[in-house]
Order: sequence, then C-alpha cells, then structure tokens
Amino acid sequence: MDDAKFCPSCGKTTGAPATPAGTAYVVEPLDFSIEGDNLQVARVRLKPGQELMAEAGKMLYKTPSVQWETRMSGSSMGEKIWGAVKRKLMGESLFLTYFRAGASGEVGFAGSYPGRIQHYRLAPGQTVMVQRDSFLFSESSVTLDLALVKKLGAGFFGGEGFILEKLTGPGSLFIHAGGDFIEFNLAPGEILQVDTGCIVAFEESVDYDIQAVGGIKTAIFGGEGIFLATLTGPGRVLIQSMTLEKMRRELSPAFSGKSGDERNPLGTLGGWFQERD
Repeated sequence: MDDAKFCPSCGKTTGAPATPAGTAYVVEPLDFSIEGDNLQVARVRLKPGQELMAEAGKMLYKTPSVQWETRMSGSSMGEKIWGAVKRKLMGESLFLTYFRAGASGEVGFAGSYPGRIQHYRLAPGQTVMVQRDSFLFSESSVTLDLALVKKLGAGFFGGEGFILEKLTGPGSLFIHAGGDFIEFNLAPGEILQVDTGCIVAFEESVDYDIQAVGGIKTAIFGGEGIFLATLTGPGRVLIQSMTLEKMRRELSPAFSGKSGDERNPLGTLGGWFQERD
C-alpha cells in the first residue's frame, strides 16, 4: 500500500518505493507467485536464511530444505503469554508457525475458504490495518499486533467489533479474504461507504467510522442492514465481495433461519415461522 506498484502475481515492483531516511534495515524481496482464481495458492521460493511466519494450519506443502517450528512470539514468558492473548482476541491461533530455509526451497500457503490472496510490500514503519482472521503469512520481520477501534459506534456496529489486526513493516505481508477484491485509493477527505464486514484492509491514515443509513424504511427493508462503515481518506482501502458469515448463511439457510438476503427482516420472520410448521 505504499507508493510502489506491485504485480499481483509475482510481487515484483514496477516503481521503487522511497526508503525512509535514517533506516538501514532492508529486507530482500520475496520470490513468489499467487496462482489460481478463487481458491488461490501463494507459492514462495525461499533463499537460504529467509524466514516466514504463518498462521497455524495455512501451509499446503514445503520442500525438505525448509525447516518449520511452531512457537509463541516474544522474547520473555510474559511477552509470549500476552502475545497469545492478543492473538486469541484477533481470532487467530495461539501459535505462529515459522518456516526457515537452510538451502533454497519452496513452501505454499492458502486460505481456509474460497477467496483471494493479497500481497503488500511494507516499508520500515509502514502499517496496514486488516480485519480479524485475515492474516495468512509474512516475512518474520513484519510485526503482528492488535489494534482497538477508537470509536464506540464503529466497535459495536462495524462488523469486526473492537478488534483489528495491525501489521507493521518492513517486509512482505499476505492476507486472505472471501470472494473477489476491489481496491480504492482515497484522496484526502474522500469518503467511501461500505457494507459492514466487507472491509479487508486499509492504511493507517484512513479514518474508520460507522454511520446509520438514511431512513427507517431503508434500514428495515433495504436489505443492507442499519449501519454502513465509513472510510475517509487519504489512503488505500481493500474490500471483499463475500464475507465468511454471508457464505455460511447462504450455504445453510434453513439452519440459520434465513432464506435469500440474510439482512432482510421479512425473510428472517418467514424462516422463523417455517421452522415452527
């Protein structure tokens, strides 16, 4: 999400980002490709000494030269315990799996449900905010932390609650979310209203809030719920076309008590009566 442009498949830069003054920390770009359509796989070709950290259970395969280890992040026991608590709040597993190449090798990762993989090349100190459960893997130089939504309304009605994931560079970051992706580059003061829960990621410079929709009739019968997430620039925003919750409801409408649009109150009422026939 910096000023450099990246090929979505190979990750190679088409414009070099500026390196912040005073920093000598340079992370070598990863050699990777993202393959597939809505069941994408990220294939990473590691050089000796390169290391990745991944969400537990996301690895598909690896070559024998790539060693792996599951551990908690942090140098002291207190940091490890606190890190595990924060990861649980973020909807992630307690442990991270680290992959380190002793010799040249390859490792592949994929999400747990149909969707797409997005790559970000983060500069030192550059931060991106992402929805809970979306972290897939990154270089071990990337810092994964918890971020609390500052505004009460956004926390209660924003679809993601009070918790977001905060990832800070340097290094490559890969996230996964449902359906297809649409990216916006908001100018200063430019506003984008998004269905709550459909936000995947946004730059730290973007202001995040929640607003109620127009009128009572629109809120009740519009099929889009009562609230919309409001994102105000400057900065880049990534949204998804399918949320995991929507997918669950569509795959099992009878079990969830809903048919058709899951936000339609009349559909919910009809499902309620059907269950009692």
